[in-house]
Amino acid sequence: MKALHGLFILLGFLSVILLAVSGPLYKSGTAELGTAFLMLRWALYIGAATFVLNIIWYFIRRPKGLVAGLSGLAIVAGGISVYMPFSQYLKAQSVPAIHDITTDTQNPPEFVAIVPLRADAPNPVEYAGEETAKQQLKAYPELTTYEALVSPEQLFEAALEASKRMGWEMIESSKTDGRIEATATTTWFGFKDDVVIRVRPNADGSELDIRSKSRVGRSDVGKNAERIREFMSELEAQLK
Repeated sequence: MKALHGLFILLGFLSVILLAVSGPLYKSGTAELGTAFLMLRWALYIGAATFVLNIIWYFIRRPKGLVAGLSGLAIVAGGISVYMPFSQYLKAQSVPAIHDITTDTQNPPEFVAIVPLRADAPNPVEYAGEETAKQQLKAYPELTTYEALVSPEQLFEAALEASKRMGWEMIESSKTDGRIEATATTTWFGFKDDVVIRVRPNADGSELDIRSKSRVGRSDVGKNAERIREFMSELEAQLK
């Protein structure tokens, strides 16, 4: 019986290890994306099973001392292994399965310098099209062109500084063209999402549009829209 309890504890820790290494293994190129996602799935399955089994065992056997502590840690590990993948799944279900987000769906900013970097990317560099625009406008109606009562030069400099503060890898910036291109890398899996910013004059001063597009994946789980919101907040801070 002790050996069985030890197995439950071991599997609890195994689940959180699978969860923890799945992203870094893909990010480092050690594992394919399919393998990393399979590890996430098994982390959830094992975590769910050991979470329940360890709780049942804990209340039936009433372990003490070190064994009680290990049982508690295994329960926590199993819970984490279930919560993180499942929360991402729920988030993915709450947003449209799109990966190309822009504040101007009629005339989205175009990538120039980033085009060669996406040559082998599964998602093409071209805008995803009208169906994506419809889904975006329904899900993220707040993402619209940013207008400012400052000159295009001032807005460009603020946008450039905001981009740097976002921690993106700067690919190219052209004040003449009013264009900034950068790449954002997600922390855990290291997914590459490309960003292009366009600054133009308008009747009252200047305006800015931004586009964020994932290189891989049908759904971005809302990440590109979140990135644009964060950028807009940073931009406003720079203009104060």
